[in-house]
Amino acid sequence: MTENTALIPFRIDIAQADIDDLHDRLARNRWPHPVPGRDDRTDFRRGIPLTYLQELADRWGDGFDWRAQEAKLNEHEQFTTVVDGQTFHLVHARSTNPDAVPLLLSHGWPGSFVEYQRLLPLLAEDFHVIIPSPPGFGFSTPLSGSGWELARTTDAYAEIMTRLGYARFAAHGTDMGAGIVGRLAAVHSERVIGTHVGGDRTWLGLVGTKFPSPADLSPAEIAQLEEAHAESAAERGYLEMHNHRPDTIGPALTDSPVGLLAWIAEKFKRRIDGGHRSPDVDVDQLLTSISVYWFTRSGASSVQFYYEAEHAELDFVMGIGVPSGWAVFDAHPLVRRTMDPFGAIGHWNEFAVGGHFPGMEEPALLAGDIRAFVRGIS
Repeated sequence: MTENTALIPFRIDIAQADIDDLHDRLARNRWPHPVPGRDDRTDFRRGIPLTYLQELADRWGDGFDWRAQEAKLNEHEQFTTVVDGQTFHLVHARSTNPDAVPLLLSHGWPGSFVEYQRLLPLLAEDFHVIIPSPPGFGFSTPLSGSGWELARTTDAYAEIMTRLGYARFAAHGTDMGAGIVGRLAAVHSERVIGTHVGGDRTWLGLVGTKFPSPADLSPAEIAQLEEAHAESAAERGYLEMHNHRPDTIGPALTDSPVGLLAWIAEKFKRRIDGGHRSPDVDVDQLLTSISVYWFTRSGASSVQFYYEAEHAELDFVMGIGVPSGWAVFDAHPLVRRTMDPFGAIGHWNEFAVGGHFPGMEEPALLAGDIRAFVRGIS
């Protein structure tokens, strides 16, 4: 049977019964007993603080207006389309500029297309922006089956750009989205104008495992890298669960909104003074993204991507000959020293602020850097 390649117009319209069910579950949540002396809402050493989580849950259940957020999301053109048997959702924000460059934005977990909501108006003059949701994320659900890993998703994104009529395009990605845009440039190099990556110092935890470690590091640099590895190891609890036991955590993320809230919101904490504090993002934007996870039941399906990636054993690749640019937030000197030791990446900017979700944390800085990068290679 020939696959239907149509782009089907899509609007978000969550049933009122699902909204009422969410509010009911939040109101009836069974909270753990608080531990005396541990009521600091900024202390993330053991995970998300109970006090802060309760504040978020209260806001989600009473004060957060999903219908208002839904209307904002529907301001942009959206489609669904089936690629290789899987339904994909995408946002298509067209520019009024006839010379605008097609720009694909690719996110990771626990992000969603909502992650780029504040970025869109900042890019509107120069870019036609396309934001696909990876398989199992948001409205790219339910999963059509197993096997949706990075390479297969990359090919699907290229096909989506073809269906939109974009023969050539630029691409930006963060988290696993950086892996997707890097692979786009490697496999579809004739189509990719350039790739822009948003990174942060947490990438140092991958040096020596996913990325090679330079042989000429000084003792002081080695000590700094070991410190980064120790911090990374302390953050890997969720990762090991996703990589190896996604079916165990999935039901909890589907049945308990507070469980989903804790699992996702904790990842948005910001690094400060050698520790972590509550997220520096718009609370309603964060809750909108988590609501998308909740209403689509993609808490369970999105974590399958980790299992598929872990067992596919694909390396991080970048397109040879395709211009690349990096914007590093919450910068650390070792990031470039280890990730780009020979200075091969022509466009490299570092920012002291922000972190792992620059589209939410520092949208103006990210938009400016993407614009500068693309103008530099045009």
